[in-house]
Amino acid sequence: MAFPQPRPQAPQLPRHLLRTIDCKQAAVRAVRFNADGNYLLTCGSDKSLKLWSVSRGTLLKTYTGHGYEVLDADGSYDNSQLCSCSSDKTVILWDVASGQVTRKLRGHAGKVNCVQFNEEATVMLSGSIDGTVRCWDTRSRRMEPIQILDEARDGISSLKVSEHELLTGSVDGRVRRYDLRMGQLHVDFLGSPITCVCFSRDGQCSLSSSLDSTVRLLDKSTGEMLGEYGSLTLKLPVGKAVVQSLSFHPTESRLLTSMEGCVQVWGAEPEDADGEKEQ
Repeated sequence: MAFPQPRPQAPQLPRHLLRTIDCKQAAVRAVRFNADGNYLLTCGSDKSLKLWSVSRGTLLKTYTGHGYEVLDADGSYDNSQLCSCSSDKTVILWDVASGQVTRKLRGHAGKVNCVQFNEEATVMLSGSIDGTVRCWDTRSRRMEPIQILDEARDGISSLKVSEHELLTGSVDGRVRRYDLRMGQLHVDFLGSPITCVCFSRDGQCSLSSSLDSTVRLLDKSTGEMLGEYGSLTLKLPVGKAVVQSLSFHPTESRLLTSMEGCVQVWGAEPEDADGEKEQ
């Protein structure tokens, strides 16, 4: 006798507001979890980058060195380095402990929208409104990029790195996947300007959002459309201001949202006064 398979449990969504952090950076253009989700980075329109404790909401360090608003940031796997990009057309590599600028890299012809380390933090990749992705060696003193990817016909809005692969989204409506080891490029045309891209957890698919208010799941190897998502599952009462950025925790059901000058931390379960989950 065959028993019916148990129904999969619905995912626990981060619907509870755990804390609000007043960042005092004017508008927070981007918010990012670090690699293990214990810290968060905020990118301010006041030209500053700030590092915070997620559990306590306390400020740990402020990094200043950009000439205009900071648009994105990333932390290295070992939490020793940060990278950030800005409307001032530069990419900065920071030493976390000292707060000092390690390298300030110029080369993009316009504002730099996105930046990320590779997994070993040996390379920084930056995407710009100038339509290029530039790869920078973090270990050398060389000021020129080690590689420039210029296939996009419009600005780069988003990029993600996973092992030997790079995924980019562009205002030209295309998602591009570069196999950096094999030197191959795969392009999927979605028709609407891309706002964000990422790999699925198993690495077999790509997920992209675009200005037509649709999220699309594509098979990475074939480009087949596996799903289009536009229906609303959860709406969070963040307030009346524009939400500038989101960041999902690497392992837990936690979400960061940024709007105006603050960041909100959301969780699947409420916490007690000490920051612990309620039982």
